[in-house]
Amino acid sequence: MANDHPKMVASFSYPFVAFVFVLCMSITNGQYANFNKLELPQGVSGPESAAFRGVLVFSEGPFTTVTDGRILKWQGPNVGFVDFAYTSPQRTKQFCDGNTDSEKGPICGRPLALSFHPVTGLLYIADAFFGLLVVGPQGGLATQLVGGFKFLTGLDIDLLRGDIYLSDSSLVYDIRNATQPGFTPDSTGRFLRYNPHNRQVTTLLSGLFGGGGPAVSKDGTFVLVAELLRKRISKYWLVGSKANTAEVLLDLDGNPNKIKRAERKGEFWVAVSVGNQPRAPLVVPRGIRINSDGVVLQTVSFATQFFNKSISIVQERDGKLYVGSRNTTSIGVYSN
Repeated sequence: MANDHPKMVASFSYPFVAFVFVLCMSITNGQYANFNKLELPQGVSGPESAAFRGVLVFSEGPFTTVTDGRILKWQGPNVGFVDFAYTSPQRTKQFCDGNTDSEKGPICGRPLALSFHPVTGLLYIADAFFGLLVVGPQGGLATQLVGGFKFLTGLDIDLLRGDIYLSDSSLVYDIRNATQPGFTPDSTGRFLRYNPHNRQVTTLLSGLFGGGGPAVSKDGTFVLVAELLRKRISKYWLVGSKANTAEVLLDLDGNPNKIKRAERKGEFWVAVSVGNQPRAPLVVPRGIRINSDGVVLQTVSFATQFFNKSISIVQERDGKLYVGSRNTTSIGVYSN
């Protein structure tokens, strides 16, 4: 019996340790194998954003932008998505609801990105035709703050100072041109800052190849800027000895779209579509989690559920990933 006891302990402890190790690995590096969909209303498409308001039990959303010009709010599986806000004063439901014609954008609007201010509850909106707008907690018609952009694609709020950072894809073409055959993108994109106190817009970077969406670090020291067509992410410093300068943080094998802060401090999720521009026979969508030094911490493939489709956003919320695309009729929800 004395000789058998150590063997019994060993045979028991090894699988137990292995189980704990595997469990920890699944929590830390889980590949989000569970999938669900939040379906848009019948005939509606193009959910390019996923934003949430509030925290924990007071959380609402996701809110999303769709092709016909509306901003919709998820009200749970029994209700689904409902109207929340819109960007165009000329918009009518009869003319615009369910519309997928980009030529109607100047009348219906085309919001592409959302960002909530956590204190005021105000929702800031980047619209491809109507520029930067804001709407109150009750929704409705948004108020234009700044117009005159050709193709505004993304925004994020500096939570410490209240400044709003914007991505403008081009000074030449708009979203309608980008979907036409033979379209050739240019390098006139800009990274901008809007000061809500004096209502001034400042150009921080120019000569960028394509838009996407910026992300301000939680501590307000820098902003990550995506260049969709150059396949890279840059870091623009806001404070310190490098303030007001930019450096290349990460080169990618695909086209980065919007960048969003991850739930872990100092980390970000980037929506990447390999083979999107220039178009390859097969587009492979994935989300990559990076840290502030540009180290790739995790890669999650969405190729099965978003087969041959580009994605616009990967938004983390309560341990789940909400994935949006202009080519679908639902938001994908991935969990471990």
